[in-house]
Amino acid sequence: MKTRVITAVVALIVFVPLLIIGGLPLLLLTLAMGIVGMSEVLRMKHRFLVSAEAMIAFVGVIALILPNSFWQDVPVVQSAHVVFYILAFLMLLNTIIVRNHFNFDDAGALTLAMLYVGTGFHYFFKADSTGLATVMFGMLIVWITDSGAYMVGRAIGQHKLAPKISPNKTWEGSIGGSVVAIVVVPALYTVCHWLPAYNFVELLAFTVLLSIAGQLGDLIESGFKRHYGVKDSGNILPGHGGILDRFDSMLIVMPLMSILGMLG
Repeated sequence: MKTRVITAVVALIVFVPLLIIGGLPLLLLTLAMGIVGMSEVLRMKHRFLVSAEAMIAFVGVIALILPNSFWQDVPVVQSAHVVFYILAFLMLLNTIIVRNHFNFDDAGALTLAMLYVGTGFHYFFKADSTGLATVMFGMLIVWITDSGAYMVGRAIGQHKLAPKISPNKTWEGSIGGSVVAIVVVPALYTVCHWLPAYNFVELLAFTVLLSIAGQLGDLIESGFKRHYGVKDSGNILPGHGGILDRFDSMLIVMPLMSILGMLG
C-alpha cells in the first residue's frame, strides 16, 4: 500500500501540472504514454520491442496520437488515417516476410492495439486542448466511478459482474460507482459553471454514458490480461501496474466524449 500511495503522489505531481500547462509538454507526455502502452501489448504477446512489427506499431501509435493539425502541412498524407492504412498494410506484409514467426492473427491484434491505444490517447490530448474543464470532466467521472465502485462493492457487493474476466467486480459495486458519479459530477459542474455550454440534464446524460463506458473499458483491459495470462499490463507504475492498467477507462471515455460532441 505504501508503494502504491507514493507512486500515486509522484504521478500526480508530474501529471496534473502538465494537464494545466497543456500544449507541447503534455503532447510529449501523451506520446510517451502511448509508446509505453503499445510496448505493454507487445510484451503481453511476447514480441521483441525491436522487431519489425514493433516498429510499425510504435509509428502507428505516434501517428494516431498526433493532433490533426500536424498532418495538414504534410504533403500527400494530410491525415493520420492515410498513415495508419499504410502501416496496417506493412503489418500484413510482415506476415509474408516472416510467416513462421508472425501470422495474420498477430497482425490483426497489433493493428487493433495501434487503433485502441493511439485513438484513445489522441482524444485524451484533444480533450485537454479543448479545455481543462473538459478533460477533467471525463477524468473525474472515471475516478469517482472507480472509487465508488470499490467502496460500494466492498460494503455490499455479492453478485459477480464478470467472474471469468474480473472476479472482484460486482454488480452492486458497478451500479453504486455510477450512481456516485452521476450524483457528484453533474451537480459539481453545474454549480461551478465549469462547462456553461451544457445544462444539468445534458451533463447528467453524458455522465451516465461515460461512467458505463469507463467500466466497460476497464473490463476490456481485464479481458486482455486474462487472455494473455498476466496480472498487470506492465510495471512502470509500482503498485499500480502499467499505463494500460491506469488508462484503460480513459482510452474508451475520451473518444466517446468526441462522439458526443464535447471536444468540438
